[in-house]
Amino acid sequence: MQATRFEYRFRFALHALIYFLGFLSPWLLFGNVLNMESRSTWLVLSSLLQRTGWLTFVGAVLVLMGLALVLTGVAAWLRVWGAAYVGSGVVRSSSMHGESMLADGPYRHTRNPLYLGTMLHTAGIAILMPPSGAILALVLLWVLNIRLALAEEPFLLERFGQAYVDYCAKVPRFLPTPSPQVPAAGQKPLWGQAVLGELYFVGAFLTLAIFGWDFNATPLSRDLLICLGVALVARAFLPAAAKPEPTAAP
Repeated sequence: MQATRFEYRFRFALHALIYFLGFLSPWLLFGNVLNMESRSTWLVLSSLLQRTGWLTFVGAVLVLMGLALVLTGVAAWLRVWGAAYVGSGVVRSSSMHGESMLADGPYRHTRNPLYLGTMLHTAGIAILMPPSGAILALVLLWVLNIRLALAEEPFLLERFGQAYVDYCAKVPRFLPTPSPQVPAAGQKPLWGQAVLGELYFVGAFLTLAIFGWDFNATPLSRDLLICLGVALVARAFLPAAAKPEPTAAP
């Protein structure tokens, strides 16, 4: 169930590929033959909710937009909060790092705030994808992030031993606890680097919050691509993580 070395090293490329497939859904080029749905999941779900009689079409559109804003907003906060403590250089690194065991910020509530943030973000923006692309992206992204989290655990166990076992016994792998489960270690967050490093997630939330009320998935999808481009440029100005010490990794 753990991610391979290849998956971990190229995890950002794999994320990009999955999002690419989700948004473009190239199999829909054969939609006339396969009779597949090419409208956004936003419109499809809104129509389904309207047919139940629970909501009007406009009401359903607003509810789905509100849900997307909550998911992407929480995701952006988790990503920035987590990156502020782990360091943007470590987040971007293709190698696993274990210079110190984190017990600050979101890591007192959940062991994987960054992966959890990515999964929530995917659930939020999936309404802009065609239904088949949304299902594919959700399944593949969630599976990939769970595998990545599981791959890090043996590495951290080897580094920190019983201290990491005790930490895992108190702090859940994904679902955050309302209150901190371990004492703070005293590490100071680097908020500026974190915001720059996670600019895509922040930008995606702001894009939906500002422009989502036009209720048009096509320009929103384009705007997300712009956010990604800006974020990649911003990351170029961030310091790289120190080279990790040689050690066995999954």
